[in-house]
Order: sequence, then structure tokens, then C-alpha cells
Amino acid sequence: MVSYMPTLSERMNELRLKGYKEDFNIQCDGIDSGNGCIKLSPDDFHIDAYYRFEGQSDPADEAVLYAISSERYGLKGLLVNGYGVYSDDMTNEMLKKLSFK
Repeated sequence: MVSYMPTLSERMNELRLKGYKEDFNIQCDGIDSGNGCIKLSPDDFHIDAYYRFEGQSDPADEAVLYAISSERYGLKGLLVNGYGVYSDDMTNEMLKKLSFK
């Protein structure tokens, strides 16, 4: 029996319907809101859920989708990042925050 796994875009659409509207961008020491007006430090946000997607034939297609919320700023949004593709100048706080537990 093969179970159906949603694609990255399908999962993003599901989460948007649940209020995760912001498109976050990763920075070395935090994440920026999609419009760049708000920068969240690791203490300002919580990872509510994450989903791993593995490329069928190309490892470059591997990604992680994070559902992120910030009670402090009243934001909920999504961050997409590749597996282990962290910039060298990312702080240890951000690496810990985005690591799988």
C-alpha cells in the first residue's frame, strides 16, 4: 500500500489556509518578514511544524518547509530552506533553532 505524500506547494497551500500567510526569508541571525519590515531573532519566533521533502531523482530538490509563528509580532508564515544549505555566517542560535530534533 502506497500512501500519498503532499508536494511542497500542496503543503504550503494547506498551511496558508491555516493562517500562515507571511513568506519569511532566512538571514544569518534571524528571519525577515516577506516585506522586510520586521526581522525576527531566534527568540522572537517558534517553529510550529516542519516538513521534509526529498527529491525523487535530484538531491538539489530536497527542502524543508517550516511553519513559523511569532506571538510577539502576531505573525504566522512559512520558510522554505534546503537541507543543510546554511550560510557560513549563520549564527549558532539560528542553526539550533532550525535543526531537526
